[in-house]
Parts: sequence; C-alpha cells; structure tokens
Amino acid sequence: MKFLVLKKTVVFATFGLIVLCAVLAMPLGENSISAVFFGDNLRKVPIYNVDTTEKQVAISFDAAWGADKTEGIMEILKEYDVGATFFLVGFWAEKYPDLVKQIHENGYEIGTHSNTHPDLTKLNRDQIDLELNNSISAIKTACADVDIKLFRAPYGAYNNTVIDSAENLGLKTIQWDVDSLDWKGLSGAEIATRIMDRVKPGSIILCHNNSDHILDALPIVLDRLKMQGYEITCIGDLVYGDNYTIDRAGVQHQNTI
Repeated sequence: MKFLVLKKTVVFATFGLIVLCAVLAMPLGENSISAVFFGDNLRKVPIYNVDTTEKQVAISFDAAWGADKTEGIMEILKEYDVGATFFLVGFWAEKYPDLVKQIHENGYEIGTHSNTHPDLTKLNRDQIDLELNNSISAIKTACADVDIKLFRAPYGAYNNTVIDSAENLGLKTIQWDVDSLDWKGLSGAEIATRIMDRVKPGSIILCHNNSDHILDALPIVLDRLKMQGYEITCIGDLVYGDNYTIDRAGVQHQNTI
C-alpha cells in the first residue's frame, strides 16, 4: 500500500511539473498565465524583433540631437529604394520642422521618441503621458499629416507603466535586436560589420540620424542586405498589426488560431 501511495505521489508531481513547464513556455500576451508564476504582475515587453520566415528587416533612426546628416540618409535610402522609420524627439521636431516634413513627404515612417528624451521609467504615469502627448503634438505641428503609431523609449528604458501609457495612445512600443552602436564613433565599415553579423529575418536595426559615420555605413549595409536577398522596410510594414503575442524575449509572433 505504501508503495502504491508513493507511485501516485510521483505521478502527480511529475504531471504538475510538466504543466508548469508548459505554462512557463507560453508567450507573454496581455493575459499570460505564466506571469502569475513569476509573480511579476504581468510584466510587459516591447517588440524587439518579429518571428517571420520572410527575408525582411526594418531599419530605424533615432533623432534627438543634430540634423546635418538627415538629408544625406534620406538620399541614400531613396537611392536604394528602401523603407525606414525615424523616431523623433519632440524638441528635435520643434527645431527642425522642415526636416519632419521632408521625412514624411519622402515616404518614411515617423514614430515618437518622447518629448525631452528622459528615462521614462523614473517618471510617473501623468509625466509619461505628458511626454508622449507633447511629442506627438510637436511632430504634428511640424507636419499635420503624420500618423504616429510607433514609440521607442529613450535609452531603451521601459516598464509596464511606460508601455501602458503608449498603448493607451494606440502606440506599439518598439525596441531593437540589432544595435549598430553607431553613436560610439565606430567607422562605417565597423558599423556595417556589426549590423551584418547580427541581422536575421524579422530584425529591427537601430541607428541614429547624426552619428559620425552613418553616411559611410548605410550604403554598405543596404548593399549587403540586398545582396543577401533582404527586403528593407519601415517597422510598420514589418510588425504584425493585430492578433499577435510578444514572448518574454520580445519576439512578436502572429497568432495562428
């Protein structure tokens, strides 16, 4: 009898372990059960990259300080006939309204990068809301036709409050999985090598509009990506618009059911 009880205990314990492992492997959606087991109050994650079999990547440029290379970037993008996303800080849009218009008129996507480029995780909800609303207002003052659907947090710093605030405004929070580190003064060749060593289908590439050698690096990157058969788009054309989940690694998956 004792042997039989032991067997039942082992069976139930094993079954429970299997169920727990299956739950923890589930992607983190808005109502994920797995978050309960971690006790993290349903921690939300931005989109770092997209789960896709298509050879498609998105390139993005954060614009906060300086603008002298922005037109050159657009000329290169136009030469290679590719899409791109520009994340604009509000004070940048206020300082360079003509460039905001040019970015939009050239067909490139515009997202918000906050209004004053703070660490949003150190602000409360009202302050975060103000940052996002003011940045959108600044961009739309420069170019009223812009439809802003994407948000990138300064420094890549986020928490649930930051993502909730963005979602409340209908914005998807976007991170990246390929960091060019172009702001560190790397040469054009070094930036290109760093990107190409890390890129894969569904990648989101992070660059900056005024880094020292972005105009040297960009043609190399676009040429190599095209030679490898990649389609280069804006982020809005890469990510799924609805019916998706984001796993704990920030990978966006299209739901199949």
